Amino acid sequence: MPVLKPPSDARLLTLVHTIYGAISPKSVVAAPNGLVFAQNMMYRHTVTVYARDGRLRKTIPDAVDLAKFGVSGHPGTSNGAPVEAAFSPHGRYVYVSNYSMYGAGFGPEGSDACTPRSAAAKGVSPSFVYRIGVKSLRIDAVYQVGIVPKFLAVTPDNKYLLVSNWCSYSVSVVSLRTGREVKQVYIGPFPRGIAVTNDSRTAYIGVMGGTSLAVLDLRTLKVKRSIFVGKGPRQVLLGPRDTFLYVSLNGESSVLKVARRSGRIVGRAFTGRDPRSMALAPDGRTLYVVNYISNTVTEVRTSDMLTLQTLSTGHNPIGITYNPRRNRVWVAVYTGEILVFDAR
Repeated sequence: MPVLKPPSDARLLTLVHTIYGAISPKSVVAAPNGLVFAQNMMYRHTVTVYARDGRLRKTIPDAVDLAKFGVSGHPGTSNGAPVEAAFSPHGRYVYVSNYSMYGAGFGPEGSDACTPRSAAAKGVSPSFVYRIGVKSLRIDAVYQVGIVPKFLAVTPDNKYLLVSNWCSYSVSVVSLRTGREVKQVYIGPFPRGIAVTNDSRTAYIGVMGGTSLAVLDLRTLKVKRSIFVGKGPRQVLLGPRDTFLYVSLNGESSVLKVARRSGRIVGRAFTGRDPRSMALAPDGRTLYVVNYISNTVTEVRTSDMLTLQTLSTGHNPIGITYNPRRNRVWVAVYTGEILVFDAR
């Protein structure tokens, strides 16, 4: 992990580059080697990959022949809708969720307005996660999960891939040794963000249709308790030493700092309307938040949750990542841009 000098909370963001092109990025995620992957949903059916300086390295179509991966019932070419991405611990692979699948044997497109019963009644199909080799930049494995999967996380011990299934009200637990789902754990209406402790024993899941985080024991694969946080928790991050949780509250225009063990709220920053995705600087001293309706990105000091800076973005910023290779913050703007800010 790079040492930031001066520390991240002593530096402000400066826009250095805007990326355009055939993109509609729902998320951006930086790999350990500095590549950045943007997931472009069903509007483009692609994952676009960028070098650390912003140059386009490759456009990866979401088209797959599932039969080649041993999946029956979907002959010919199927397409996905890339939503979010997460890297394996050493950055060898990136896992990409698909909002919905398209092609032979698949039902109608998924929707955010759903319940498990309504999705089943409409015939919405379970979806798939793709695995992409970071060196090859090719889809080399697929994993069936639930209905309308969104966020993903890989446990630090590389044992499980965790996937939040929006319409199934569940989290899929996929064994990365076998490539198969070992369990779907019921979470409640609209699970979204996932954060996993460094010891790979506990996952925290934002239940966006409610007011809490579900605490999932990764040894028993059971929800052991919940933590009240407020309306519409969307993304969840853990600080570098797992002491604090950071939670974006889509329904309260704020971001919380929560003591992990006690569940006590110890700080709050009002960042803007509909705070969505967040990123932490590697030193844990600064939190970066995109505010979807306010069309802004906000920099927050984590020690006291003081807002240091708020900058305008394009319409509907939705994704954000910190690229430690150049100490830059990348912001995905849903309407077709990626903004790159210098954080040095």
